Amino acid sequence: MAFVFRVAMQFVGLLLSLLGWVLSMITTYLPQWKNLNLDLNEMENWTMGLWQACVIQEEVGRQCKDFDSFLALPAELRISRILMFLSNGLGLLGLLVSGSGLDCLRVGETRRGLKKGLLILGGILIWSAGISALAPVSWVAYKTVQEFWDETVPEIVPRWEFGEALFLGWFAGFFLLVGGCLLNWAACSTQAAPASGHHAVAETRYHRQHREMHKGI
Repeated sequence: MAFVFRVAMQFVGLLLSLLGWVLSMITTYLPQWKNLNLDLNEMENWTMGLWQACVIQEEVGRQCKDFDSFLALPAELRISRILMFLSNGLGLLGLLVSGSGLDCLRVGETRRGLKKGLLILGGILIWSAGISALAPVSWVAYKTVQEFWDETVPEIVPRWEFGEALFLGWFAGFFLLVGGCLLNWAACSTQAAPASGHHAVAETRYHRQHREMHKGI
């Protein structure tokens, strides 16, 4: 019963981690990190992401343009791009490592210590990926709030607001954190497997032969 519960926790943790990693990938390339509030022109909507800025018009549709240079981005978006790349890489590596340590896999079944170590390492990597995803979206949200309520900017100037990518990034980070914690919890609850009956019989037979050889000498 404990084994089934532990495997179920590993499966849920891996599933949440996979969902969080997919959402973090979508967040990285989604161009809606910031939306420009245009009260005077509701037929036009501007958005900004880590890679490009887009304008949506009713007659023309969506038109996007890539940033000419990495340095053309605001500081928070430059660092966010690096952290999201880090999150995607750590999440993928964590999924591969933790997948190798699942108890339901027959590979390496006799090396429980190694499988437990892989599961713990994978959980730590996925947990770190969650932190790397939460940090940039939270920082961009904080800077957006600061700029929105900046009293030095005239009220007639359009203000940037939260984009859909920020909410996806928060969900991605949350799922990665929970998934990594579940994998670590399941790994820490794993106990070393006792020696199999075949191994015990073979060892007893070896000791018996060893004693008989000594008696014959």
